[in-house]
Amino acid sequence: MARIPYPTDETLASEPLVQRIMVERGSLLNLYRMLLHSPPLAEGWLSFFTAIRQKCSLPGKIREMVIMRIASIHNATYEFSAHEPFALQEGITPDQINSLRAGSDFGFDVCERAILAYCESMTHEVEVPDAVFETVKAHFNEREFVELTATIAGYNLVSRFLEAMQIDHEPAIAES
Repeated sequence: MARIPYPTDETLASEPLVQRIMVERGSLLNLYRMLLHSPPLAEGWLSFFTAIRQKCSLPGKIREMVIMRIASIHNATYEFSAHEPFALQEGITPDQINSLRAGSDFGFDVCERAILAYCESMTHEVEVPDAVFETVKAHFNEREFVELTATIAGYNLVSRFLEAMQIDHEPAIAES
């Protein structure tokens, strides 16, 4: 159960941002319900994560791989469950999903293992050793590398927010 109540349906009905969230996300998930206690925060969050998920050049498979690893590290089951269908759509196999859940890099290629090491370093230690940084950087142009780094940083925020606020799972989780 969420640590504070979600805004009432009456409150949400008067918020113009709700329609934009519905268009961009397909439904009003509990994550956005909670964020709508602060409409400016919800709007910034929506813009940032829409850019990451829909406007960046980073391959979707890599994006979903790091999102799921971060969710696993933080035990953010809401986020992991929400992104499992997207991971499958982007070509991550069920065995790879199980590896991500277990904190393993089994079933991933050399580049993907380097990305997972970068993700884990950013998530656990924050400071990334030069060797890890350089190994990953060799696989991306500057734009992709910035987008990878922002994705990892952003989804650490998502998991931490979800877990701190104890956001409830939707009956059938959609995109977040």
